Amino acid sequence: MIIAVFAFTALDAVAKHLVQDHHTLQVVWARYFFQVLWAVILLGPRLRTLMKTKYIGMQLLRSSFLFGATMFFFFGLNWMTLSDITAIFEVAPLLITAFAFIFLKEKVGPRRWFGVIIGMIGAMIIIRPGSEVFSLTSLIPMAAAACYAAYAISTRVLGQEESPWTSFLYTALIGTIIASCFVPFYWTQPSPSAVGFMILMGLIASIGHYCLILAFRLSEASFLAPFGYLSLLFSTAWGFFLFYELPTIYTVIGGTIIAGSGLYVWYRENQTDGTIINEASALPK
Repeated sequence: MIIAVFAFTALDAVAKHLVQDHHTLQVVWARYFFQVLWAVILLGPRLRTLMKTKYIGMQLLRSSFLFGATMFFFFGLNWMTLSDITAIFEVAPLLITAFAFIFLKEKVGPRRWFGVIIGMIGAMIIIRPGSEVFSLTSLIPMAAAACYAAYAISTRVLGQEESPWTSFLYTALIGTIIASCFVPFYWTQPSPSAVGFMILMGLIASIGHYCLILAFRLSEASFLAPFGYLSLLFSTAWGFFLFYELPTIYTVIGGTIIAGSGLYVWYRENQTDGTIINEASALPK
């Protein structure tokens, strides 16, 4: 699980490097295309079996939500530091709690609602609406988090009916198809080093998803979920060593509040045998 979280933050760091010289949609396309390429190489003999699904509509829906999360997150990398955007995106598990109540009619007690509200306050501390540093771009990671929460809820609806490898393949394939519809309008010829980073991005995404699937096969989601908040530390480290970024005091305070409230909601869910998707804290993009 720790390797998976590390891989996903490394993916974000590579994407931030690439969006400096390439349109975001081109980077999103590369992220999905090369993940598909690696999946074909690694799962080749099993592809025909794994591509069989009884729930093509739900696969399309959930994959579209994850594509939206990736697109918004990568767009945010153009203007925000890795620590800022990751900290705000960590409200996704809290949004899942709210969405599960709204769309799945799952029971959410007042203590968990309190945790959700406190987490949102943490996000507002980072975004600082009304201040001179606020801009609409600060809301982009919130949109990414909302898309990811919708993806998690649709995964919850899909349940255990299909192999996680089937969902993995459809997520990458549908993301590639959607991005391919737009990327010709924004394509710029990448340098050989950029192509290398794009291939690396697909490999990192594949490793992250593989480790995530393996982790949830070997252990309970309720045990693994808190490790997802290590992304705050990993992203801060990537930002500092690669992009010379330091988190502001507002990011540190807000991120701590978000992580703390998320852990509290996770604790309450386990105390009450909640069924909300705990693995959302892994936050794959």
